[in-house]
Amino acid sequence: MKIAITSKGTDLDSEVDPRFGRAAYILIVDTTSLAIEVLDNSENVNAFKGAGIQTATMVSNKGAEALLTGFCGPNAFKTLNAAGVKVGNDVTGNIREAVNAFNEGKVSFSDAANVDGHW
Repeated sequence: MKIAITSKGTDLDSEVDPRFGRAAYILIVDTTSLAIEVLDNSENVNAFKGAGIQTATMVSNKGAEALLTGFCGPNAFKTLNAAGVKVGNDVTGNIREAVNAFNEGKVSFSDAANVDGHW
């Protein structure tokens, strides 16, 4: 299965970026082989608006079935939900730990956007 994880870096030892739309990178990870595809999200990091929707579209276009991140706002959540991508908020640690948690069924998926904070 392919999942997307927001990341501060480009490898499995990078920290999960708590921001979704403005994350430095999105890593598309094969949960079985741990093969990764790095998506440079720099175009959206400083976007005036619409970063979450643009990043959500990029994730869904890559065929990810789930997203692991710290915070996913309402517009991005709606876009991902419409594309059938499950969203796991409040994910921390490094990418490898996030994938392991996903594989072990320890990631809780949201049925609504994370609206307690903002990035």
